[in-house]
Amino acid sequence: QNNAKVAVLGASGGIGQPLSLLLKNSPLVSKLSLYDIAHTPGVAADLSHIETRASVKGFLGPEQLPECLKGCDVVVIPAGVPRKPGMTRDDLFNTNASIVATLTSACAKHCPEAMICIISNPVNSTIPITSEVFKKHGVYNPKRIFGVTTLDIVRANTFVAELKGLDPARVSVPVIGGHAGKTIIPLISQCTPKVDFPQDQLQKLTGRIQEAGTEVVQAKAGAGSATLSMAYAGARFVFSLVDAMNGKEGVVECAFVHSQETESPYFSTPLLLGKNGIEKNLGIGKITPFEEKMVAEAMSELKASIKKGEEFAKNFK
Repeated sequence: QNNAKVAVLGASGGIGQPLSLLLKNSPLVSKLSLYDIAHTPGVAADLSHIETRASVKGFLGPEQLPECLKGCDVVVIPAGVPRKPGMTRDDLFNTNASIVATLTSACAKHCPEAMICIISNPVNSTIPITSEVFKKHGVYNPKRIFGVTTLDIVRANTFVAELKGLDPARVSVPVIGGHAGKTIIPLISQCTPKVDFPQDQLQKLTGRIQEAGTEVVQAKAGAGSATLSMAYAGARFVFSLVDAMNGKEGVVECAFVHSQETESPYFSTPLLLGKNGIEKNLGIGKITPFEEKMVAEAMSELKASIKKGEEFAKNFK
């Protein structure tokens, strides 16, 4: 069963390289197709020497993209520009929106059935763009398009574990909403194991999870954004997805997807994954008044980002 063919679009970048390394290291992957506009032959040659069974091939430039995508089961897209200090995720919109529209258009043509996992920011806009592109090509399936928000969950798990002296591998915090600032809504009340924080500490922790990306952008002082932790989170999501596609039961991950759970047309909630992508949206579940307030406050920003993505896709040639 472990014969997934996975493509990474943007494989030479800060996220793409460590992500490709983690995918190469996995027994779930049998073929790894790496695409970028520079350096991919070198990255592919380097990874191909690793003693795991995934065969690796590098593809360079737009003319090689169709061949890269042919027969892919999963496509992961970390392509685009990273944030610099002082930038919001939305500041990346103009550059990354075009990149995502171009790449997903190729996916719609050459692997319309593949699971599409978008990492490129702003995810709150790049997922609506992807959906609109797939609609244009007449191959839209909302069960197979995912905005990867896993890093928010990974961070929430880590920060809660640090504060409570727990093993982070055993902590699980659902994070719902979107993938930028106050649209990131950690449901600490649903954490397993159950944890309690006084309100001031809860507010501080929530703020830290929401701004953790900026913490890394500032610490790297202009040299990039979260690449290593994002690669880890992206790989975690892909492995969960492939496990579910292979028939493993009970695989749940949060992701930013087309949704009927709130008034926002896209929203991240825990999803039961299966052979065809989203098996069931598990929804928000029971939340506290503090969390309800965050959901309400995220709505206008979320809807604006979604609309911005949809408008862009409509005018994209």
